[in-house]
Amino acid sequence: MRSTLSAAAGRARRLFSTCIRMGLPCRCALCDALSPEPVCSACMRAHWPAPSAVCARCVQCAYPLNIHTRLESGSAPLCGQCIAAPPAFDATLALADYAAPLDTLVAALKFRSKLALAPLFAQQLATRIHPAFLDSRRSCPDLTLPVPLSSRRLIARGYNQAWEIARPLARMLGLRAHPALLERIIDTPPQTSLPAKARRRNMRRAFALAHAHPAFVRGRHIAVVDDVMTSGATLESVARVLKRAGAARVTNWVVLRTPK
Repeated sequence: MRSTLSAAAGRARRLFSTCIRMGLPCRCALCDALSPEPVCSACMRAHWPAPSAVCARCVQCAYPLNIHTRLESGSAPLCGQCIAAPPAFDATLALADYAAPLDTLVAALKFRSKLALAPLFAQQLATRIHPAFLDSRRSCPDLTLPVPLSSRRLIARGYNQAWEIARPLARMLGLRAHPALLERIIDTPPQTSLPAKARRRNMRRAFALAHAHPAFVRGRHIAVVDDVMTSGATLESVARVLKRAGAARVTNWVVLRTPK
């Protein structure tokens, strides 16, 4: 009975969403043309890089690499920074650079409550993640976590944009997700206002495992989801917390990566 009701509820939600898309006008967040989706198909083709056109990136921090680095390094290139000082996380997948016009989409989700963009980001990530794990000997993550907001910022904004991406992404990939296993225990200033060294100091001891439950992560592969990776200080701090709790591997999934 419960499974029947759940299936019926799922069909009702899908029908409702379809009716909304058909009945209400929607405009593309990039070009403002009428579109049934948050970003029209023309802008998707023009601005989202196709999987075959994605630039070579460091497999650990997703820093863009030139073609010579990719040829010399084979299938798993690393940037000089990750070779010299390996971060606590093990891998990072980013869709594209934090640059116009895609940066406006992240800003719209983060600061203007354009929540319809979150499933779009999740879908784009899923299309890259799924084949990456099929073609790799690495195991899929056991658990998906968003980078948390502080309580004050969450109350002010009303939602955590990282969770809005992580929730549908985990569903698409068939993974477990937890919205509050990690918590931000220090309400740090925005990273965008700080230089790189100050960002690292800013994020020290900013995160913790909620309710002190290391059993949720011990020995597991954890995927951490965020909208933007800039210096990597936030994700480094999160990974250190997870590794100290016994996580076997930490992989970052981010929408955009700021080129250094």
